[in-house]
Amino acid sequence: MSTSSERAKEVAYSRFKDKVKKTVLLDNLSPRVTESVVRAALEQFVCVVSVEFIPNYTIPYNVPQAALVETENPNQASSIVSMMTDYPFMMSGMPRPVRARPAKAEMFPNRPSRPGRKIQFRWVEPSDPYFQVAKQLKKLARKHNAETLALIKLQLEEEEKLAQQQREILNANYKKLEMIENIMQKGTVSRLARFYGLNLADE
Repeated sequence: MSTSSERAKEVAYSRFKDKVKKTVLLDNLSPRVTESVVRAALEQFVCVVSVEFIPNYTIPYNVPQAALVETENPNQASSIVSMMTDYPFMMSGMPRPVRARPAKAEMFPNRPSRPGRKIQFRWVEPSDPYFQVAKQLKKLARKHNAETLALIKLQLEEEEKLAQQQREILNANYKKLEMIENIMQKGTVSRLARFYGLNLADE
């Protein structure tokens, strides 16, 4: 027979699982993206209940961030994932599209403990066989962290190059449109049309 505190934990965890089903993880977000930006972008399609950004304390770069976005129901969460899978979705000048995937319980930093789950730990002495295993795991973790940092640094450099290319293309297109607008306003097109006997209404 479970105690009242165990029942309360079960109720809290059940509510948490319902929240997970209504939530999506967005990543590839520009560091400039704020909660209001996320809400403005997504509330065209769904009702956003909450936005929780996930900090990354392990990487010392201005990396794209991630956020957990809770919607009103699981169908809305699924629609966000489908939409962003089928169509590129950009926010705040990020050179790569935002990605969306269903949230999992492990993604929530403030998730409640699972009822009945017990975690055991113990210190190990250097003579313990597990001590050498722990040392190897520690070395592997450091190696993987260094490799991850190198890859992310390279990724950020590539994204900055791509962003610069996009800015140059946008500026070139703006100048073209501005030139066309100036030509139209000055009547140059009409004069050329009259000179060559063209009827602009038919073109």
